Amino acid sequence: MTQMRTHNCGELRLADAGKTVTLVGWMENVRVVGQNFAFVVLRDFYGTTQVVIENEEMTNAVKGINKESTISVTGVVRERESKNPKQATGDIEIVPEKIEVLGRCIYNELPFEINRSRDADETQRLKYRYLDLRNPAVKKNIVLRCKVVAALRKAMMDHDFLEITTPILTASSPEGARDYLVPSRKHPGKFYALPQAPQQVKQLLMTSGFDRYFQIAPCFRDEDARGDRSPGEFYQLDMEMAFATQEDVFAVLEDVLPPIFAEYGTYSIASKPPFRRIKYLDALATYGSDKPDLRIDLTATDVSALFAKSEFEPFAGKTVKAVPISNCTLTRKQIDKLTADCEVQSGAKSYWFKVDENGALAGGVAKFCDKDALSAVLPLEKNTLVVLSAGDLAVKNTGVVIKIFGAACEGHMDKERYEFCWIVDFPMYEIGDESGELEFCHNPFSMPGGGKETLEAAARGEIDPLSITAQQYDLVCNGVELSSGAVRNHDPEIMIEAFKLVRLGEEDVKKKFPAMSNAFCYGAPPHAGIAPGVDRIVMLLAGEDSIREIIPFPMNKNAQDIMMGAPGEVTAHQLDELSIAVTRTEEE
Repeated sequence: MTQMRTHNCGELRLADAGKTVTLVGWMENVRVVGQNFAFVVLRDFYGTTQVVIENEEMTNAVKGINKESTISVTGVVRERESKNPKQATGDIEIVPEKIEVLGRCIYNELPFEINRSRDADETQRLKYRYLDLRNPAVKKNIVLRCKVVAALRKAMMDHDFLEITTPILTASSPEGARDYLVPSRKHPGKFYALPQAPQQVKQLLMTSGFDRYFQIAPCFRDEDARGDRSPGEFYQLDMEMAFATQEDVFAVLEDVLPPIFAEYGTYSIASKPPFRRIKYLDALATYGSDKPDLRIDLTATDVSALFAKSEFEPFAGKTVKAVPISNCTLTRKQIDKLTADCEVQSGAKSYWFKVDENGALAGGVAKFCDKDALSAVLPLEKNTLVVLSAGDLAVKNTGVVIKIFGAACEGHMDKERYEFCWIVDFPMYEIGDESGELEFCHNPFSMPGGGKETLEAAARGEIDPLSITAQQYDLVCNGVELSSGAVRNHDPEIMIEAFKLVRLGEEDVKKKFPAMSNAFCYGAPPHAGIAPGVDRIVMLLAGEDSIREIIPFPMNKNAQDIMMGAPGEVTAHQLDELSIAVTRTEEE
């Protein structure tokens, strides 16, 4: 052993009794008993070891050392009288001959107890992240992340993928989110952009003759935080394959991911390949979401026709979706609480009724429901709860209902497993919420189903552009979107036709995507790819609800690094060098 020590704090066992050793680490705790007796817990990366002081001089010395100081302890290993079976080193203790302070903690009080840091205020945790990471429970997630990244890297190389790094300073392009811009000192008034993803560059690698590319790619997007995405930056397992189809991409990930989930996951059960394929529209109709959690056995049924002439105004002539929940023992108060929670998340009101012990409909909106008509399309056994959603937000609310009630109603969610599925056949286009006009639904570089002929037919008004599907796909696990991918549009003519439908002509395409539009004119191979989110994978494996728990130094919800003070102000000289003038500050 090197690094100023003979052993680490998680290493010593009974077989080491009698040895003289040197340990280094943080003084986690000290308990003084009388004038000449003290217990010290020493912690390092590997574990903890108890040190027992049995003389007055050394006892007085440790009294003056604050917790979390780093110290060196040289002493003799002996068997403990009172063993601790919960501790790896619980059979031994160190009787010190020498204790030396290596790095003094000057504060008597810590911002939080290290081993209870996860209970502390999040702002405090992020501000003192270097202390938070000393908590073995927090550190464990970062160690897991390192192991998973190494396993992903090895698996990709075993599948003959080459790891190729792509530029961090690149050009701004319209890819869906806001860019982080970097001003150019040498070219005043011009800006680089940090990559939202290596999308264009990895496609250019395919046109360059590389067959299989991957990297653990850093991506940068100026967007708000979510539970499953950290603001600012994130990492993805970016990959692309030349001369490949959708099924080729599926086969690789179905071979790469299951062993990693089996080895590192919190749960021991995971889907076996091939993963289930669900069409996008079917996912919305059945689960109310394009990110279904298949651990939940609840599904939705469209009952709109049964309420077309309903006396209940919220249902009359509206889309109405029903989610039947068998063997439901929830009380009315519990049901009302859960429906309120659904409304908070979806923005739409939920309605309900139950089938009582006599088989009659009772509670909620029962009086507006025809049991005989509903029985033809819904299973209405005794003690079945039916939750209904209506109106424009019926589909969205149905997805929330399935998630919330599935978790709350016993027997309807097998939580301790990983369930994967592919969502396929996404719409190529959608009507933009803000513009009210036709826009790309996901990736503008995807190959449209039906190719050029379908796009031309839409341009002539012969088919609805909204009916065009794209060769796009998402990988979903336990209701979390792990990645999006697509078979790429590698044909310049098809690309131009695709962009025409969103009011961008050939010159616009060449101006916005000059490298790709030119490269594809030199014989581009058909290619396809995907990019699973590394942060989300580790979050699922660790069984965490927040992605910040598996990132070494995360930002807060407002995209601030409060530990380092970023974003922060810079000097006037720095701004002058970049030809930048600040016209508004945050305080204004």
